[in-house]
Amino acid sequence: MVRLGLGLAAQVSTLPPTKPRLWVHALSVGEVASVVSLVRGLRKEYPHSQIIFSTATRSGGEHARQRLSDVVDLFIPFPLDHWLVVRHFLRVVRADLFVQVETDFWPNFLAAISAQPTVTLLVNGRISASSFRSYHRFSSFFRYLFNGFDLLSMQTTVDARRMVDLGLAQDKVVALGNLKIDAALPDDHAPQAVDRLALGLPEGKRILVAGSTHAGEEEMVMQCFKQLQYLHADLFLVLALRNVERAEQVMRLLECAGSDACRRSQGAGNPDYSVLVVDTLGELTSYYQAAHLVFVGGSLVSAGGHNPLEPAAFARPVCFGPHMEDFADIVEEMIPVKAAVQLDDAGQLQQYWHDLLSDDDLQQQAGLGARSFIAARQGVTRRHLKAISTLLTLKGT
Repeated sequence: MVRLGLGLAAQVSTLPPTKPRLWVHALSVGEVASVVSLVRGLRKEYPHSQIIFSTATRSGGEHARQRLSDVVDLFIPFPLDHWLVVRHFLRVVRADLFVQVETDFWPNFLAAISAQPTVTLLVNGRISASSFRSYHRFSSFFRYLFNGFDLLSMQTTVDARRMVDLGLAQDKVVALGNLKIDAALPDDHAPQAVDRLALGLPEGKRILVAGSTHAGEEEMVMQCFKQLQYLHADLFLVLALRNVERAEQVMRLLECAGSDACRRSQGAGNPDYSVLVVDTLGELTSYYQAAHLVFVGGSLVSAGGHNPLEPAAFARPVCFGPHMEDFADIVEEMIPVKAAVQLDDAGQLQQYWHDLLSDDDLQQQAGLGARSFIAARQGVTRRHLKAISTLLTLKGT
């Protein structure tokens, strides 16, 4: 019933009559995550604006509230794509800017809002080769659909070219980059001095970090580590658990495997142990900074993977397993330019780490490749904010 707009007028009436009124729409959790940095940028750029955020799924709405409740004025559901419902939403919301995240297209809504004075912008647009073939078969329909936007911001130049090939005017299509790059980076990712002692890390050893590991991965990483210790005596392993509640279970597992391990929550430990189980929150970035090599967890088991950009930002060689579905777009960009390495199994992880540990130049090249990837793609949010400012100025908002 909420997607019919019942109670919407009462919600919107609580907002002060200030301008501009900015409406951002993201389909679900993934799209919400990708646009966090942009929404926060809009709040800084337009501090007196009203920001309304809509989602089409319950999980997306919950995630949006968790991530953005401090900067968004009102969370609403996205309207059902019926012309009466759409007209009601547009009449009540009266947005000066509408930002559509990725490709959650609703024909009635786009047709109706394109007839309004509202500035409309698509961000993080992407057209895969298979989608392009489908779009091309019905090019008249999709050209009409996409022409409803004042500007289409695509992730890559290839995506932008495909939009133009569908018949969109070149001045309506730009390639501003993938907002997930900015959204996934920590707020402060500049290299800084790391106090290894304070982190419970021994001096004089090379640090291997397995970040955000899930059940089943600790065993595999430990097997790799124990084999590598025979060839490289100066190694130290950090297991940063995704769910810290599993710490006791992991410690028992390590004890059964004959490993000398210490829990981070119980202090820095003593210099004789070789494994640190990080069961605290908010410290993973510091361990990435202190690392020599990084494995990104949730990827050797089917858990969707975790953020590979954080260690890359610190020029650390990054690798992960085959299950990186939650960061598929970023992985597709990282692999071809050698900013990260994707491995099939724990055996390949052991071999990859051995190769880098045996060759300082190879290790340095891998780290620089990761950092170069970040450096070349930073500033996506800033470019989008500039485009939005230009569009609003042209519309006199």
